[in-house]
Amino acid sequence: MATVEVSPGRTLRFSRLVLLVMAVAIGLSGLVLASVNKTGATPANLTLIMALFIGSAVFAEVVVRFAAPYADPVILPIAVALTGLGLAMIYRLDLSYAQMGYGTNSARQAVFAIGGVVAMAAVLVVVRNHRSLAKYTYTFMVISLLLLLLPVIPGIGVENFGSQVWAQIAGFTFQPAEFVKVTLAIFFAGYLVANRDKLSVGGPKVLGMRMPRLRDLGPILVVWLLGIAILVLQRDLGTSLLFFGLFVAMLYVATNRVSWLVIGAVLFIPAAFVAIKAFPHVQNRFTVWLNALDPAVYDATGGSFQVVQGLFGMATGGLLGTGWGRGYPQLVPLAHSDFILSSLAEELGLVGIIAILLLYLLLIERGLRAGLGSRDGFGKLLAVGLSFSFALQVFVVLGGITLLIPLTGLTAPFLAQGGSSLLSSWIMVGLLLRISDSARRPGPRPQPWYVGDAKRDEPSPTTAAVPEVSA
Repeated sequence: MATVEVSPGRTLRFSRLVLLVMAVAIGLSGLVLASVNKTGATPANLTLIMALFIGSAVFAEVVVRFAAPYADPVILPIAVALTGLGLAMIYRLDLSYAQMGYGTNSARQAVFAIGGVVAMAAVLVVVRNHRSLAKYTYTFMVISLLLLLLPVIPGIGVENFGSQVWAQIAGFTFQPAEFVKVTLAIFFAGYLVANRDKLSVGGPKVLGMRMPRLRDLGPILVVWLLGIAILVLQRDLGTSLLFFGLFVAMLYVATNRVSWLVIGAVLFIPAAFVAIKAFPHVQNRFTVWLNALDPAVYDATGGSFQVVQGLFGMATGGLLGTGWGRGYPQLVPLAHSDFILSSLAEELGLVGIIAILLLYLLLIERGLRAGLGSRDGFGKLLAVGLSFSFALQVFVVLGGITLLIPLTGLTAPFLAQGGSSLLSSWIMVGLLLRISDSARRPGPRPQPWYVGDAKRDEPSPTTAAVPEVSA
């Protein structure tokens, strides 16, 4: 007689621990090298820094081990490594800013990093099942609208560099759009799961593509109007591009129709053209993009000085970089936020920036894999939406500093200085870990299946693990 035994699901705890140690080592080594090369000595408070960094990583590992034991073992180490690299570069820039008489940002960023880890832990503890978020689809829609309205409310909204995307409440300044990309992703996922059958119904065929029916164009038109409202009220092309692109990508995944991508492009391009003509801030960014090396544009107020200096810095870095603390990234305005990728490219070189981009790529791939493995449509779309948000944001930031596309003002996730961006990125990591845990978690253990003349108890069809037969 033979029995069927189901092997338990693999948590890969040891693999995650090894990767986490490597991620912590990357961040700490960058910080120490920057200090040694810049000042000739290690940081005076190195013990405190190591204790906080290692303690935060251990806390995150403990929370994941107990709250999401089957989560993808690669997601958390990647987030820790990117956050550590960002902290090391901001600290290295602070060493130069202090010599120039400017304020520093590394201590503030470290506090936000710890807050991000706590936010991720809160997501894993509170959201025990990602499917529960689908019950509050329209609640997240209302929250998204309220957050988007905050920057345009008199007395709350704050204007910086021509865009009104900041809000100040009780002396605390934050960027609501960074959190809106999370709430909108949840809303889009819930809405598309409930309505994808209607949106998938084909209409007339145009140029070889099956177009949607006119009555089904309502959702994309509403989101398009939302993007236009952001352009008009906040004068921010990057945020509107992120939200509209997020919705169109999730709509394509939900319906598998290329026509939605074409319609999205047709709707967004004219809106961007109108924004160029209507808003001097947006027009100036396109002028910088098209004529960056023109001496008149370079010397003009708000001209191409920033982006050209960033290009000079990346060219100076070459293949292997100047080394931590041996370059001059501080000469680029906002080198610690909008242009932190160019700062890293200068001191780590082409090899270093490619390694960082590969970390982003691996994080996006793991998020998409969690979506593919999810057993429900809501989890699939939410994981895809969060992953695409990371991908689009990195592409827009990298494209802006390399003059592939105009500058948008978006920041690199995990790396750039900014509490709103860092907190929202860690919240997205928490959601991806929750979805991954649900996708990788084995199903209920079936009853033994006896072979022969004995009565058979059919195994549960929900079992995900591969059976192993032992004689």
